[in-house]
Amino acid sequence: MLHTPLTEIIPMSQQTLLQELNSRIDYYSTRTDYPLRRILIGYRAYAKLMLCSAFSDEVINSAIDPNKRKYKKLKIKVTKDDDQLDLE
Repeated sequence: MLHTPLTEIIPMSQQTLLQELNSRIDYYSTRTDYPLRRILIGYRAYAKLMLCSAFSDEVINSAIDPNKRKYKKLKIKVTKDDDQLDLE
């Protein structure tokens, strides 16, 4: 699992949750050789992200089965942690 403080990328106060997710995906896909497989999202963070039309449209249209939905071709795993946002 990849864990990097967001202060190394962009200060958290200057971005929304969706921007944070996008910046993490871009950061790891361009700066590491590690292939990303899935996004680990806490249930509260997932609910907040689903309020963003850009995120929800892509996720809902990615698959009919909610357990197989993806964002930017990465599988989504909703976790019990409130506001978790990690890449694997």
